Amino acid sequence: MTLPKTHPQQNLRSLVKSIVEAADDRKAEDILILKISDVSYLADYFILATGFSNIQIRAISESIKEKVAEDFDYHPLRMEGKSEGSWVLIDYGEAIVHLFLPETREYYDLESFWGHAERLTLSTLETSQEGL
Repeated sequence: MTLPKTHPQQNLRSLVKSIVEAADDRKAEDILILKISDVSYLADYFILATGFSNIQIRAISESIKEKVAEDFDYHPLRMEGKSEGSWVLIDYGEAIVHLFLPETREYYDLESFWGHAERLTLSTLETSQEGL
């Protein structure tokens, strides 16, 4: 399933904003939006966030799934790692969410691996018309 194509960038911006808000509602830390569309074909955006326990990571992932389903009637294409809870990946096609425990995030260091991608925050997302 993909987002409706009527205003794809606006829809995608709204999707990313909902994901970030849902993660923030469950006290996720170090939330980072990476615009990878210019450097990779995998997706348009990665959203990275840290939780401090397996339970919190699961709660963040459920909050994201519920909010996106409620706001867009849109469900993940796939979800990985929820049973372990140290790194949960939620794939929405255009946007891929990575939820980590601190040590897992540090070990895989996606920020450095995707260091050439544009970094956005929720405030950048809300004020930018062309940032997405």
